[in-house]
Amino acid sequence: MTPRELFHAEAAKRILITDGAFGTEIQNWKLDEAAYAGALALGHDQKGNNDILALTRPEVPESIHRAYFAAGADIAETNTFSANRISQADYGAQALVRDINVQSAAMARRVADEFTARDGRPRFVAGALGPTNKTLSLSPDVNDPGYREIDFDYLKDVYREQIDALVEGGADFVLIETVFDTLNAKAGIMAAIEAGGALGRDLPIMLSMTLTDLSGRNLSGHTVEAFWHAVRHARPLTIGLNCSFGAEQLRPHVKVLSDLCDALIMVYPNAGLPNELGEYDERPETTAGLVGEWARAGQVNVLGGCCGSTPEHIAAIADAVRGLPPRAVPATPVRTRLAG
Repeated sequence: MTPRELFHAEAAKRILITDGAFGTEIQNWKLDEAAYAGALALGHDQKGNNDILALTRPEVPESIHRAYFAAGADIAETNTFSANRISQADYGAQALVRDINVQSAAMARRVADEFTARDGRPRFVAGALGPTNKTLSLSPDVNDPGYREIDFDYLKDVYREQIDALVEGGADFVLIETVFDTLNAKAGIMAAIEAGGALGRDLPIMLSMTLTDLSGRNLSGHTVEAFWHAVRHARPLTIGLNCSFGAEQLRPHVKVLSDLCDALIMVYPNAGLPNELGEYDERPETTAGLVGEWARAGQVNVLGGCCGSTPEHIAAIADAVRGLPPRAVPATPVRTRLAG
């Protein structure tokens, strides 16, 4: 079976579980500058550059992968949210983009295969692409609305570099996540399609939008309905939401996507809303109870966690949906009026 076929086969049996947050888990290690930089001499501070730990402290992300798989995850998302030329330039590490992505994907692949060998249950690796800190749809200069820091072709090439390295390292899928700008996502989609064409095979794409307000729009102004219609041509393996808010606030938007899309629905919300210190207090059983409502309503195929979630959250979610049937994917999508 191809990765797409195997994933669909597993998703037909049960609700699959993706992993949880990496950034907040890495913060728990309380690493200093020396730990982040290792033997690298890049002329920039590396503290906070979580992606580079694949090269300097690989035991950190590897231990997190292991904890999530042990908690019941079926999917490992690579620790590569900012492992692209644009984001790594902030750390002077743009020349290391290929190495970071190859090593991150290879690490996740190794741990995934190790857990599969134990019990025969397939585990998958999703190569994660973050949105970068640039936007194609909006000007960063309020006095010049037509100005853009980068153009579409440049961002496509940035994503292509990352995708090629993730696939080389062993990623099954390309996960374009935390989409705040739909045009950025379309650059990632084109890069993934071109990468698959160069390989001569299907390279499945997972897409995950993030909402910036409770009306259900992203930063570029698209509703979840508009986002789906803008990306449906890519035949995404999964479509859904991540980050945004907690599960409570995402409830109506999950239903909209579930009713609309002829693709698997994957949702991984934050562990509630952050407190005044920017920390996440929502207990694992609370998150699990909220996403469990979506599962019992037949609205989801894949569940996990984003900011603030922990292996304990993932274990609670896995327990909450165990034995529940996955959402039935409609043969043809429901046609609705485009909003926004």
